[in-house]
Amino acid sequence: MAAKKAAESFSKSLMEEVHKWGCMKQTGVSLRYMMEFGSKPSHRNLLISGQFLHKELPIRIARRAIELDSLPYGLSEKPAVLKVRDWYLDSFRDLRSFPDIKDTNDEKEFTKMIKAIKVRHNNVVPMMALGVQQLKKGMDPKIVYKDLDEIHQFLDRFYMSRIGIRMLIGQHVELHNPNPPPHCVGYIHTKMSPVEVAQNASEDARAICLREYGSAPEINIYGDPNFTFPRYVPTHLHLMVFELVKNSLRAVQERYMDSDRVAPPIRIIVTEGIEDVTIKVSDEGGGIPRSGLPKIFTYLYSTAKNPLDECSDLGTSDTVATMAGYGYGLPISRLYARYFGGDLQMISMEGYGTDAYLHLSRLGDSQEPLP
Repeated sequence: MAAKKAAESFSKSLMEEVHKWGCMKQTGVSLRYMMEFGSKPSHRNLLISGQFLHKELPIRIARRAIELDSLPYGLSEKPAVLKVRDWYLDSFRDLRSFPDIKDTNDEKEFTKMIKAIKVRHNNVVPMMALGVQQLKKGMDPKIVYKDLDEIHQFLDRFYMSRIGIRMLIGQHVELHNPNPPPHCVGYIHTKMSPVEVAQNASEDARAICLREYGSAPEINIYGDPNFTFPRYVPTHLHLMVFELVKNSLRAVQERYMDSDRVAPPIRIIVTEGIEDVTIKVSDEGGGIPRSGLPKIFTYLYSTAKNPLDECSDLGTSDTVATMAGYGYGLPISRLYARYFGGDLQMISMEGYGTDAYLHLSRLGDSQEPLP
């Protein structure tokens, strides 16, 4: 049925081309390579980068479009998923109908187009969340967590691929910035202070907590503010720390809301090792039962009310800033960590609190994990 719908709005020849490109090999890029290449954004380098993306992006996008058309449990036929698939097919068509990039003018036009593609895909995460909600509504709740491994694995691959696509487009577009911020090579910061990013992310999360509950626990940050990281993407780190702190704030706030005791502070500890920088976010929010821990990294689980049930307006940004969301914050944060060779782990003591360990690789030479 989904394939039929695709055929109605997209020509047979386009669908054949999608399948042809979806079989081609993807090429991963390391953070170190992106940085070395981008540190001299000459016309020649931008041209090479544009030519690489002209071939690489259709492969990555085609793979996702094919997968979106063949999901289990009828997920492919949900209206929200059909919409996402159409965005991917439109983007594939735009990329494939763009002629070969031969000179600087071609490259500038191409950059304009991929910038528009990135905007087109802004709402993919909430839209896919809506699709999963549409699926869950009609399902027997008993099978939701146990039998939906396939959907979790697909969403992990899908979102990991999306992080990569957005990183490649964003990096290329940003290299055109005539006034780049100091110490920045595209999206990559060459002197990022993890403590400073943690402070900004904490303030943002705390502001949301204050808005939603009227009060918010204190946040204490420990670590050397002068320590800088030679290669990382501050927006990625901000997103991950924001998500972890937001979860901790909510847990503590809800545990102490009706208590006359002062809510204990959330503690963030930033340490530097030889291989990793580790950020630990600790709270005394009561913890998660051991049986619940495996669920926190799935896309079908959230302890909070689903904001998509409450409103259909998906906003226009990548992150819908509600205090608790559609259960995607943790699994997507872990993908961001893994994208550059790091990881995210949660350790919980039921009845006490939770510690989140965010590991960021200092080496910067791990290849993108290509699903």
